[in-house]
Amino acid sequence: MASSPSPIPWHPAFVQAMQLELEPFLPSLQFLSEVQLSSEPLRIDLLIIKKPSSLPITKNIARLFKGVNIIEYKSPADSISLHSFYKTLGYTFLYAALHKVDLNDMTLSIIGNRHPRKLFRQLQKGGDGMVVERERGIYKVQGYPLPVQVIEGRRLTENLWLRGLEGGLNVEVLGAILEESKKRDRDRLGAYLHAVLEANPKTVKEVTGMGKKKLTLTDVLVESGLTAEWEKRGEAIGKAQGGKAAWEMAISLLKQGYTVEQLEKMDPLISTGPGGSRPSK
Repeated sequence: MASSPSPIPWHPAFVQAMQLELEPFLPSLQFLSEVQLSSEPLRIDLLIIKKPSSLPITKNIARLFKGVNIIEYKSPADSISLHSFYKTLGYTFLYAALHKVDLNDMTLSIIGNRHPRKLFRQLQKGGDGMVVERERGIYKVQGYPLPVQVIEGRRLTENLWLRGLEGGLNVEVLGAILEESKKRDRDRLGAYLHAVLEANPKTVKEVTGMGKKKLTLTDVLVESGLTAEWEKRGEAIGKAQGGKAAWEMAISLLKQGYTVEQLEKMDPLISTGPGGSRPSK
């Protein structure tokens, strides 16, 4: 009897996607994943704290952000139901009460891939909230004491990383994700790439030209040029810090899982080379 496939870890991939989407504003944003609200198993998917809270963010998904921003994420297999909407809204009020945060300095975002048609119909029918599509794929839910938005990932046009959080991606979108990934450090992409590549095995084979071969994550990274790109960055760091022996060590450390940032802080170690003596320049 064949074992059932392991579920794809979408939530850590989502956290990295949000960090990539808001990359220009990272110095002013603090990301806290699966925040525990109390001693009970109540957790917020993602809490983004903006400092200063008055800093304007131009990115479409975060224009409404204030000081404390609660994010609920629904994986591709889940839909945003009325129950989950109220539950997340309750988490927001509970967080405000427990941490003594002013609701005027909070926002709530619920992000999923499916169009929440039933939810919107129920909200409007019950008079609980008026739904207005502020821009493509981003809906403002009016009628609550804090800004609330619902985001439909599939309809987004300028959010490559969030659009990638699903199965059935076409070659164009997956190819763009792999190309953009070459410009980032792999420690910021591990969970994201794992989820996206595992969810899109057929498209991965089309993009990499691997045919019927059973692919591992390493195969995909090698074929897409990601490994080579990251090794080039390690080589550049090593050369800047001590010549051939140094960049060979830098590449070796990258292959072992070290990040570019970690290597940049290892000047005394790298510059002495594997043998412990500083190589001649």
